[in-house]
Amino acid sequence: MLQVALIVVLALAVGGCVCVVWAGRGGPRWVHAVAAVTLAAGTVVGGARRRNRRPNRWPLGGNSGTSGEG
Repeated sequence: MLQVALIVVLALAVGGCVCVVWAGRGGPRWVHAVAAVTLAAGTVVGGARRRNRRPNRWPLGGNSGTSGEG
């Protein structure tokens, strides 16, 4: 069941990308609508990814920046 859902999501993403390219070259009105929805969804997802990023305070294993030497 999970595989079917992932395949559907992948098909929608690929179809949206095709519509974005097609709308860039002209295309019917419905292609422009699908392209706009696809681009808006990409913006929302991209914005959510940027908001969830936090600076990496402890780069390796929780050390406070020391290399452990000395």
